[in-house]
Amino acid sequence: MNKIAIIIPSRLEAVRLPNKPLELINKKEMVLHVYEAAKKTNSGDVYVATPDQKIIDLVNDNGGKAVHTSLDHQTGTDRVYEVFKNQLKSLPSIIVNLQGDMPNIDPKAITNLISYMIEGKCDIGTLASAFASDGEIEEENNVKVAVKEKLKNNEFGQAIDFFRKEEKNYEYCYHHVGIYAFTNKALVRYVSLKRSKLELERKLEQMRALENSMTIHVGYINSSPLSVDTKKDLIEVKKIMEKNE
Repeated sequence: MNKIAIIIPSRLEAVRLPNKPLELINKKEMVLHVYEAAKKTNSGDVYVATPDQKIIDLVNDNGGKAVHTSLDHQTGTDRVYEVFKNQLKSLPSIIVNLQGDMPNIDPKAITNLISYMIEGKCDIGTLASAFASDGEIEEENNVKVAVKEKLKNNEFGQAIDFFRKEEKNYEYCYHHVGIYAFTNKALVRYVSLKRSKLELERKLEQMRALENSMTIHVGYINSSPLSVDTKKDLIEVKKIMEKNE
């Protein structure tokens, strides 16, 4: 029996958009939209991992589970690992690090990723979608992933690079979606590794895994959840979600 945990790292001190987990979209805080999407998967335990009491109170007051984590973590994955180790006693076999700034993520996309991870074909699984425009490709806040072969809907391929600015002329390149599913062994190994050269240069955690020969498989999804990094992103996601309400 596979025990699954979905852990949402969230904090108020984002550099580009402070307090973004508490930004209202359709009269509901962003972090609650993400939490509800995770719960809709019916895949396992869902927790918000945060150093901020305001987030803990909000989640708990709305019937969710939040765990107070250290202020000293350098990455969201370190925050996820703290909950995995201390709260969950290292029991889950699959741990999903779901970014707290994707309020319009499709629960089915999360479910498909978990189903693939249960097959045991890679260390880490993540998702990607097509680019909607040339502007999306040029925007440095949008992370790109290059894969070995062309991706088809709900199929997975091996990641060979992640970047913000074009590093090479890759044949198969997609818009990366900020969700990571780890096997428990992969998560333990990942947090034991030093932060890598390209991880620090590009500000992309996944480079640590690639630079240490960990396998990352990427699944293609038709939907393109918007990662909210800036005020402009927030305005855009509000438009999308209010239109769909």
